Amino acid sequence: MTTLPTALPATPPASPRIPAAPTAPHVLDRCRALVDPALREAVGRLHPWLGEMAAYSFGWCEVGGAPVAGTGGKGVRQALAVLGAEAAGAPARTGVPAAVAVELVHAFSLVHDDIMDADVTRRRRPTVWKAYGTGPAVLAGDALFALAVETLAAAPGGPGAVVPLSAALREVMRGQADDLLFAERPWTGPDRVRPAEYRAMAEGKTGALLGCAAALGARLAGAPPSTVAALDRAGRQLGVAFQIVDDVLGIWGDPAVTGKPVHGDLRERKKTLPVLLALDAPTPAARRLAALLAAGGDAEEAAELVERAGGRRAALAEAGRSVAAVERALGGTALREPAVGGLRSLLGFLVDREL
Repeated sequence: MTTLPTALPATPPASPRIPAAPTAPHVLDRCRALVDPALREAVGRLHPWLGEMAAYSFGWCEVGGAPVAGTGGKGVRQALAVLGAEAAGAPARTGVPAAVAVELVHAFSLVHDDIMDADVTRRRRPTVWKAYGTGPAVLAGDALFALAVETLAAAPGGPGAVVPLSAALREVMRGQADDLLFAERPWTGPDRVRPAEYRAMAEGKTGALLGCAAALGARLAGAPPSTVAALDRAGRQLGVAFQIVDDVLGIWGDPAVTGKPVHGDLRERKKTLPVLLALDAPTPAARRLAALLAAGGDAEEAAELVERAGGRRAALAEAGRSVAAVERALGGTALREPAVGGLRSLLGFLVDREL
């Protein structure tokens, strides 16, 4: 398996790639087919109005409840839960309650995240708060979280899994809080956001739930603590790599692929890792970038300066180190095939996104 670079090269390389294994779409489809009926059954237990908003958040219906075709997202977290159970030697169905719980928690976090960020679209249609109103969206998010806890607690071995799910969610909230506070901090000076702070934020906001998903599947399968911990580490580092690549795409990604405008994150003045690493570089380009950002200058020029200061290259090197950490976690404990191969295919699928 080709990996992203684990050390910063002397000269900018061609964009590194991790080929997505041919089995990745099959893994996602197989897990979705297994989990989707249980997820829909869970949502069906909600109050009809809340259930409609939940279904809308998953992409199953339009406002008013008219059904639509579509999968409602990649389904990575539910796949991690199913693969975690299989990697521990249990049947795939053992991980289904964990998969449903993490999907519900993820949907809850997105509904509230869109409100906090005032995002009006997600997956090319109005967000829940934009479609139904802020108050109803908050209520729908709360209902999704409550349903997640109920679903997991009702599963065999599930009551003991509620605590790690809640702990992961606390980390997600901590990461989200840091992300919001980063926006208020200066680009330079002693109060600037450091790359290490950013990595901690990314592990909480993105990595904690991915790690929890894989670990919960193994926990419901009765895996030993060492296996549960290894899968949690793998998922966390996968989340960090995913977030870093997302940052790179947020500046230089193809809008036809990402659905976002080119240089979009720079226009929104987001403190993403390529920018933070570029600002830390002792180069004229970094100094010019700092002045440009402080003045609210042109996003296209800022993207060029980030590149010249080495921010893009350094960020991809950081992603490479997280990919290597995933591999160490997967290789450091006894896990069953073909589930481990499925986990590795998802790693490639998530990290290699038209870099």
